Parts: sequence; C-alpha cells; structure tokens
Amino acid sequence: MRFIFKFPDIGEGISEGKILNWYIKKGRQVKSGEAIVKMETDKVVTDIPSPHDGVIAAIFGNEGDVINVGDPLVEIEIEGAEGKIAQKIAKEEPEAMSKETVDEKSFGVVGSLEVAGDAARLPAGDEGLPPKPEEVPRRKALATPVARAMAGDLNIDIGKVRGTGPAGRVMKQDIRDYYENLQKGELKVTPAAAAAQPGVLPVEYTPLTQIRKTIARNMSRSKQNAAHMTVFEDVEVSELVKLRAKYKEQFSQAGLKFSYMPFILKAVAAALTHHPDLNSELDLENNRLIYKKYYHIGIAVDTDNGLVVPVVRDVDKRSIRDLTAGIAALAEKARERKLSLEDFKDGTFTVTNYGSIAGTYGVPVINYPQAAILGSGRIMKVPLVKGDEIVIGQVLPLSMSVDHRIVDGGAAARFILEVKAYLQDPVSLFLE
Repeated sequence: MRFIFKFPDIGEGISEGKILNWYIKKGRQVKSGEAIVKMETDKVVTDIPSPHDGVIAAIFGNEGDVINVGDPLVEIEIEGAEGKIAQKIAKEEPEAMSKETVDEKSFGVVGSLEVAGDAARLPAGDEGLPPKPEEVPRRKALATPVARAMAGDLNIDIGKVRGTGPAGRVMKQDIRDYYENLQKGELKVTPAAAAAQPGVLPVEYTPLTQIRKTIARNMSRSKQNAAHMTVFEDVEVSELVKLRAKYKEQFSQAGLKFSYMPFILKAVAAALTHHPDLNSELDLENNRLIYKKYYHIGIAVDTDNGLVVPVVRDVDKRSIRDLTAGIAALAEKARERKLSLEDFKDGTFTVTNYGSIAGTYGVPVINYPQAAILGSGRIMKVPLVKGDEIVIGQVLPLSMSVDHRIVDGGAAARFILEVKAYLQDPVSLFLE
C-alpha cells in the first residue's frame, strides 16, 4: 500500500515548519524510527522519523520550503500491507502528547511545546480510509517564502493563486503568471515603478523565521496572561569582583570562561528555597498553585537565529565550576543550533543577562507560566557612601519582573534583598 506521511503538529500553536535537510531520496528503503527530514519548528531544530518500514515513493517539498501542519512530507510504499491491514495502518494515531514548559552573548524566549510520549508515532495519513466529505478550504495557502514575499510586493492575495509545485505549493513562477494575467485586464504598478515615484520609500521584505514567530507569540502570551510588576535593586559586588579575579586564571587553564552568571544562578536558587511563591506556577483551571520542589533555571542566550532559553538543571546542587561548564555547553549548543527539547524542559525561573552586551536596568518579560524573571545589568564602578566616607565600589543593577497574581510586592522585595545579600557576600553561597 501507499502511505502518505504528513507533517505532524509537534508543538502547541505550531502551524508550520521549515524543511532544513532531507536525509532520504526517492526509491530509498527506510526503517521505522529512522530520521527522514530535519525541520525547524518553533525554537528547536528537530529530526522527524519515519513511522513505518518501506520504500520512499515520493518526497514533497524542497529544502528551505515552509510547510503547514498536515501537509504531506513523504509517500511510503509499505510491502505486505493490504486490505484490513492497510486500513489499520491508516487509522493509527500517536499517543497523547505531554505538555512541557519550554523556557528561551549570554543569557529569553519562552513558551511551551507538546512532546510525544516515548512510544508515540507521528500522525498517519488517510490512505486506506473511506472518502471523507468535502473539507473546509485551507486557511493558509501553501507557498514558498519567496512566493509569499513576491505576492506581498505585488499586492496579490496568495490564496487566490493556483500552485503548481509539490502538493499544490505556490511557486514564484505562479505569482509571476498570475500577475501577468491581472495586467491583461487592468494596469498594475510594479514595485520598481512604485519605488521610482516621489515620496515612496524603499523597503525590504524578509520572511519571519520560526524562532522570531515564537518570540512574538510567546511574548504577547506572557503580557496578556501575567500581571507584570517589576522591582529594581542595586547590589554592591566588590567582593564578588575580587573573587572572580582571583580564580579567573585557574578556570581559564581548565578551558572555562569564568563569569558572574554561576554566582547569580546560585544566589537565585538559594533564595528560591526560602521563597517558594517565586518558584511556583498558577493553575487557574484547577484553582491551585503548583510549587516546584526543584530548581531548574533558564538562561536567556542570544544567538544569530534569535533568543532562546535553555535550562540549567538542579542549580542548588551544583558547584560553581560545574555550573560554569554547564552554562558554556548550553550556550555553545544554542549558537550551533544543537539544542534539543530536553534542554528546554522543566524550567522554574529565568535569568537574563542583558548587561553582557549593554544596559543597566530593564523590564524583563516573564517566561510564562513561570512566576518571575531576573535581569542583570552591567557592573559599573560608582561612588558609594560607606560610613562617613565616599569610596569607589562595583555595583550590579538587578531588575526583576514577577507575576503579581502570584507574588505580592513585599514577597518580591524580600526575595531580591536575599539575592542581593548572597551576591554581596559570595562566600555565604558555599555555606548554604
């Protein structure tokens, strides 16, 4: 039998993905579970496996194409599957997906993904099933990014264009043909002609990446669902600066770049043990708060492809040296686009370090549905009053946004003061 394998919905709210790399060719034998294509979906790049043994009879889509959930990926010839067996295969459904919180130069987009269970298979096609009644037309035309941009330039409704590409995909030639047909009945102004008109400013259209779409969607989701409140605090960290300077060379000899981030993570984790509301999640559907008894902290990593938030696990149990190595490994994986779904799972709090680039204070957006996010600015030398004297001190600006539905103002202030105390006296972190 011929089995149409369609692009599955592998994440909450995901409607499309980009084909990055095909691992197979037409006529090749594949095994169940073997990776057939690499897709960029949401914030991660992931391999999609074949759900059955068989021979690839057809491939739909080219590398670089953006396809919708439910569009065909490949057609597989499955030997020995006829009659009732064929219908059984066609009716296969994946196991229910489990929700996992996905948290996103140094250190946040965030959201949630649905991840299939360990034994799950990807959705089957309709081969072998009785014909279905006429379906509602596709909400979004299947088209290449170039065709979409061209349609926008020419003010063409791409939904009205008949596609000649694989699976009815609209190609750039289809847009050209459609535009030429329109011109036969009505004169249109081309983009080049429009650019030559007085008062028309030049613009460039670039399709949104999957990561940028996720950033936009999840930042809006956070602002719409959480009641943001932000508190600010200055921390005198001269002792921390001295401690880092003392051990910087030792870490460097071990191939590690010694930064302040491990100390910030340790201070946050230590304070969270005394302030459980900031390590919780609001579950309105069941009228309850969910208190997390583990301390997995997300770190926002700035990459060429967008901002992501991998999770540093069990921060409370790890040493400064171990955290330094772990942060470096996650940052490298992020920049090389090698982060897996496991790297985003189970975050309970997020830290973002915008000061590594520029900036002092900020208003970080909560990694919803977490309760809080801490932002660290740039450490600066400033004059401080100690006793009756003015001295030069090193000050670290902190900004923390909390979900005011969960965390009261007093609780937020007490938490950030405890973080401040740990950073002022970093040795105290090792006495916890």
